[in-house]
Amino acid sequence: MMDYKTVSLSDQVYEQLESDILSGKYQRGEIVTEMQLCSELGVSRTPVREALRRLFQEHLIEDTPRGTMVLGITPKDFMDMSEIRLRIEELAVRGFVENASADSLKELNEAVDFQEFYLTRGDVDHLRSLDGRFHDVIYANCGSRVLQDTLARLHKKIQQYRRNALMSPDRAANSVAEHKAILAAITAHDADLAVERMNQHINNAIKRAMNN
Repeated sequence: MMDYKTVSLSDQVYEQLESDILSGKYQRGEIVTEMQLCSELGVSRTPVREALRRLFQEHLIEDTPRGTMVLGITPKDFMDMSEIRLRIEELAVRGFVENASADSLKELNEAVDFQEFYLTRGDVDHLRSLDGRFHDVIYANCGSRVLQDTLARLHKKIQQYRRNALMSPDRAANSVAEHKAILAAITAHDADLAVERMNQHINNAIKRAMNN
């Protein structure tokens, strides 16, 4: 049953279905029906129809002779989004180096500290969450709401691939080490080095995500 909040019911249904598609709960090629989704979410057909319309516009689903088919984020989509991310995350990193306050630097340090803590425990689930937190802190403090919104949206859309990139302790350890290297460059106010290390990190994450 959906949790009725201040946002509209159709928005809640859309956000839930989008999350379920992006997380891989609904797999690419899977057929879903209005009745099925109404039953799973405990809502009427109207908000489900509106949500499906929006998901169609986002190219996350498509109509087929067999019914509504889940598309999700394809490997080609992922590579295209990663290329965009490589080009604009550089701007966010430079903005963070220029605009970072003591509080935002502390928050970035805490994200890495927590990653190291959960790494020692082999807790990959928490590491995935904190991977997002590290990047979100940079986005939120880069001095540009446009960059923040764009990158946060891209990061959300590739969450299933990000999970693949951190699916084992070895992969997670490499990611944490890369975050530490980025943090060290940022702390030293070396924007060029921070950008170089971020680019290396993203490229390595792409390889880890695609190497299942």
